[in-house]
This record gives sequence, C-alpha cells and structure tokens, in this order.
Amino acid sequence: MLQKFTIQSHARDEMLDITETVRAYIQEQGVTSGLVTVYSVHTTAGITINENADPDVKRDMLMRWDEVYPWEHPNDRHAEGNTAAHLKASTVGSSQSVIIHDSELLLGVWQGIYFCEFDGPRTRYYYVKVTKDDA
Repeated sequence: MLQKFTIQSHARDEMLDITETVRAYIQEQGVTSGLVTVYSVHTTAGITINENADPDVKRDMLMRWDEVYPWEHPNDRHAEGNTAAHLKASTVGSSQSVIIHDSELLLGVWQGIYFCEFDGPRTRYYYVKVTKDDA
C-alpha cells in the first residue's frame, strides 16, 4: 500500500506536522499491525519525528539548523544558492518508519511526524508506504 501526498509549504524553513495525515491513511487501509514508512522525494526537504506539544521546539530546531547551516556562506559553490537546504535535509534524513500496533502509530506521547521544508515555499510530495504484518 503506497500513497503519494501533496503538501504546500509557506516559508523557506518550516516543519509541517503530517501525523494526522499518516494516521488517517493507516485507518483507511485497515491496518492493525505492521510498519509505515514516510519518505520525502526531495533533496532540500526531509522527514523527522520530534515533539509536537510545544511549538517552541520547532522554532528552536529551525533556528539551530540556521546557525549550523547559514543560508549564505562565502565558500558555497552550488549555483542555485541553496546549499544550506541540502545540508539540512541530509541531516534530517529522507524518511522515517513507525510501528503500527493495534491500528495506531506507535509514537510517544509528545511525538509527531514532520515534513521539514528547507527551501520553500513550494508544493512538495511525500510517500507513505504501509507494510502489514503477516498474521
């Protein structure tokens, strides 16, 4: 079971909570036990799992990534000028996998799944692949 989703970012750097979209897809598929993988097909965007209770966590993460990977650096040579976005996406990673147990995502109480935009605003895509346990 593979599904392509479209998402619209509204800022250059943004963390968009996609947990409910992933959860709804699992429910639609009737999966009670298995694994879900969420995958970004972009080189300047990624997928992460992190806290979704305090919005300051997202703000702080975006701020710190900017500190580590400043948008403009005198030694960057990439013609598009978005080297920082590539570095951030590589740091975050392109995918995350979550266990499905009793028809639910096995996430911690404070955890959410985020699409991380580092070169927006843009229309982006990500895939959700569900693998059912054999039972």
